[in-house]
Amino acid sequence: MPAVADSYQTNGEVLQDFLNARLKGHSACLILMAEGVALGVPGTADGINIGQPFEPAADLLSKYLAEGGRVAICKSCMLHNGLSAEQMDARFEIITAPDVVDMLMGAVGSLQVA
Repeated sequence: MPAVADSYQTNGEVLQDFLNARLKGHSACLILMAEGVALGVPGTADGINIGQPFEPAADLLSKYLAEGGRVAICKSCMLHNGLSAEQMDARFEIITAPDVVDMLMGAVGSLQVA
């Protein structure tokens, strides 16, 4: 289940959905796009907490990764936002636009968040 995250306001919800997908045994890859690529910088999720009933984003992200969830970063979006591969979390894959298309077209299901 690929997804596109580009809003800090929804990241708590998105991370909860993706954690739930992994807990149910589904494959999941969260694709960070647009301004959402900032979450690829280590520590960025630490300050995000949208409140109950959601846990802080950093906790959700840690649990998601521990359950085998994947995170991918749109390279074009990363560069457009003035970020570099060296700044990104080494656990996250940097992908290109053709990779995004392949992932979305090959997915059994997808969730897109704007």
